[in-house]
Amino acid sequence: MKQDVVLSIQGRQRYADQEPETIELVTEGTMEYRDGGWDITYEESDLTGLAGVTTTFRVEPGKVILDRTGVLRSRMVFQEGVSHDSLYQMAFGTLMITVKATSVFFDIVPDGGVIDLVYQIIIENAEAGVIDYHLDIRAK
Repeated sequence: MKQDVVLSIQGRQRYADQEPETIELVTEGTMEYRDGGWDITYEESDLTGLAGVTTTFRVEPGKVILDRTGVLRSRMVFQEGVSHDSLYQMAFGTLMITVKATSVFFDIVPDGGVIDLVYQIIIENAEAGVIDYHLDIRAK
């Protein structure tokens, strides 16, 4: 059964020659257990620069999948120590990105939980930086 949740999201991007960039967002979304895993879904906003995009975290044993649909389409798979290639499709073009998770932690229960991801991102075969992502999920 799908339930309403409040999501607190913190993301920090560190690129080689730049100061780290941090974004914090509190938004509403939904959470649903289906097919042996959890789907946590929310609508992006102007604050994230991704207005018109729906983001879903799929939490399954041993991995987290991040799907984005709408004006931007992508699927990123996070498994500790494993590299995954993904197409990042935007209105003006498509990039090949690779994500390699160095840390994947989640603890999801019926009334909420947390997801913590740390991963390297490689764009068109060039190392772009490291991203830390923390998602706190609470039932409304």
